[in-house]
Amino acid sequence: MTLSVDLVEIWRQAIAEGRDVVDLRGEKYRVTTTRSKGLRVVVLIHDGQQIEGIEQNPETKSRWAAMAREGKRIMQFRVHGRYIGNVCEGTLLRYPGWKSAGLGE
Repeated sequence: MTLSVDLVEIWRQAIAEGRDVVDLRGEKYRVTTTRSKGLRVVVLIHDGQQIEGIEQNPETKSRWAAMAREGKRIMQFRVHGRYIGNVCEGTLLRYPGWKSAGLGE
C-alpha cells in the first residue's frame, strides 16, 4: 500500500465512519480530539516520519473551512508542522510540501 492510499483510508475510518481506532493493515492508531475545538486527530508513523491527520476546523477563514461548513468531510495532513495534503470526501489532494517532505506515493 502507498501513503496516498493510507491517508484516504485514515480519513475514511476516522472521519467518514467515526471510528475511535484506525486500523491500517493490522497497525492500530487511536483517534483523539483536540481540547479546544474537539477536532479529530490521528497520528501515525510512515517510513520513520510522524504524520498527523487533523479534521478541518470549519470556524477558520480558509476555503477548506468554507467547504467544511457546507458539510464536506475534510482531514488535513502534516509532517513536522508543514501541511502535505488533505483528503476531502475520499479524494486526496497533495500540497507542494508533500514532495519537499520526501514522501513517496
